[in-house]
Amino acid sequence: MENMREMLRSSLGRSLETLPAFDRLSAAWQVACGPALARHGVPTRLEEEVLWIEVSDKAWMEQLLGMRAVLQHELARIAEVKLGGIHFVLTKLRRNDR
Repeated sequence: MENMREMLRSSLGRSLETLPAFDRLSAAWQVACGPALARHGVPTRLEEEVLWIEVSDKAWMEQLLGMRAVLQHELARIAEVKLGGIHFVLTKLRRNDR
């Protein structure tokens, strides 16, 4: 199963090559986090190699903060983009936006 995940990650990286860096990272977000976690955070911008993520609530913020280093590594690897950091911002996402 892990080999299949790795193949999908590599395939996604190659398919995103022509997109701008932010779009590549946004697409990689779902894969790096998994669908459950990705529903509670939304990439909003890339500024000076820092990806900004809006997080739905405090509990999910704590979860994402604990995974920051792993997520940064995975996002950079999947999207093939230099990523200097991830900045999480607490916000209330409306249900109909998801």
